Amino acid sequence: MKIDQEKSEFLDEMLEHWQEEQLLTEAEVRKLKASYEAKSFDWRRLAQYSFWIAMACGVISLGALLIDNQILDYLKKLYDTPDSMISLLSAAAAGMLYWLSFKRKKSLPMEVFSNDAIIFTAVMLTANAIAYLGKAIGSQSGHFSLLILFSVFVYGVLAFVFKSRLIWVFVLISLGAWFGTETGYLSRGNLYFLGMNYPLRFVIFGLVITGISLLFRKVKAFQFFYLSTYISGMMYLFISLWLISVFGNFGTLDQWYGIKQISLFYWALISAAACAISIMAGLKFRDEVAREFGITFLFLNLYTRYFEYFWDTWHKALFFCVLAASFWFIGRRAEKIWNLEFLKK
Repeated sequence: MKIDQEKSEFLDEMLEHWQEEQLLTEAEVRKLKASYEAKSFDWRRLAQYSFWIAMACGVISLGALLIDNQILDYLKKLYDTPDSMISLLSAAAAGMLYWLSFKRKKSLPMEVFSNDAIIFTAVMLTANAIAYLGKAIGSQSGHFSLLILFSVFVYGVLAFVFKSRLIWVFVLISLGAWFGTETGYLSRGNLYFLGMNYPLRFVIFGLVITGISLLFRKVKAFQFFYLSTYISGMMYLFISLWLISVFGNFGTLDQWYGIKQISLFYWALISAAACAISIMAGLKFRDEVAREFGITFLFLNLYTRYFEYFWDTWHKALFFCVLAASFWFIGRRAEKIWNLEFLKK
């Protein structure tokens, strides 16, 4: 069995300790040490990160191209291509990549990251096709959210056809983008919709997505997408709760700058209560996702409050001393818990 270098060193130490305590004989220790081997290098992780960086760079490159008016004007002079043609070409290229990824999933299932990279490129081309289709059709109403809603249905169909969780994640991202733009449109540019700013709206949105994901678990057709939907819903929910604990229900930064952070303490309590409920539900129902989201965002909330309330009032030496001590304490407790869990296994 090939394991990480750190785990290998830890196992070596534990086996030597058990030998000293006479829990294992020297022959048993040699036999156990022979059953694992330290990895020289984690090539799988390198492949995964490399593809992620490549895809991120591709998106940044496309974004840089789309916002540079000089490049766009230059391209228009070289190629006076109609928007409808660009949309059609993008859709055709996306279709070819979807077909290629479908074939590769059957013939080369072990090349997970390469296949995902192809699907990701196809998704970007699909988004480009929908965007240029909207430009070709044209709309004076400024109701762009309808175009985003159309992309939700397109990605949804593709996710079901290709059984792809990656495409399903784009369904949920597009759904969130549609919700934000649609509520913005319905509020006629007002920063509040039904008295709620954007973070508070997305708290409701996150709760709805999380609730829907729990229903997915019971519906056979959607079970494949249950975990992706559940994690996405929890991310929408907890990130929005954290943002509202920082900014409150204010529409602009100017309004936020005019208040004291302590006046938003009740939002912080609501956010912390949601974390506590998530932790308890995770422990009760053995739900690792709920437990880890609750713990992670509880710590994030606590340290956010620490920075908000003490950064300006405490001497920086004392501030960072307390911060260091808290992380040291957490690290020590986490190390003990991890060792106990490992020993149980």
